[in-house]
Amino acid sequence: MISARSPSRGLKICCLVTTLFLVVSLIVMTILALTVFKPKQPEISARPVGVENIQYTLFPNVTLNVTLSMLVTINNKNYGSFSFKNATAYVTYHDTVVALVPMEHAFVPARGKINITTSVDLMGDKLISNPHFMEDVTSGIFNLISTADLHGKVTVLKFVKFGATAFSTCDISFSIKTQQIDSKCKSKLKM
Repeated sequence: MISARSPSRGLKICCLVTTLFLVVSLIVMTILALTVFKPKQPEISARPVGVENIQYTLFPNVTLNVTLSMLVTINNKNYGSFSFKNATAYVTYHDTVVALVPMEHAFVPARGKINITTSVDLMGDKLISNPHFMEDVTSGIFNLISTADLHGKVTVLKFVKFGATAFSTCDISFSIKTQQIDSKCKSKLKM
């Protein structure tokens, strides 16, 4: 009779310990998912390095060609790495696309930062034909908006992978007299 009770009691203790372990593991994973592994917004900033080239003519036809060099910094504050595919950023001037900015695929490590250098060739004909162009020339400041959508994958703990998109919008102010560029960027991560 004693031998019949021992296996039953041992089975109950084993089931209880297993259940407690699973409950505690589930609570710990939920807490980690809601705190440590919660996705944070990446910091994407576009810093102007300088003006590479400005060419303009006033006679016989008005033309303008401007080449800007930019340094795009992506700071990943997440515990997951992010790799994105080739992308194109768009620079608009009063709702008219005036430049395309190619961005090659890259890998941003978990809690890491990368710098991407690129050149922006402004489409002078679209810039000049805009009705606000002469107003901005007389004021001495051009205000541009750059937008980029980076589609890629997030990898957490080197085996959990899922799709994500980082959206970035930068307000760029270009001073004609000093040829300096200031920018302020906002970014958002969508999974």
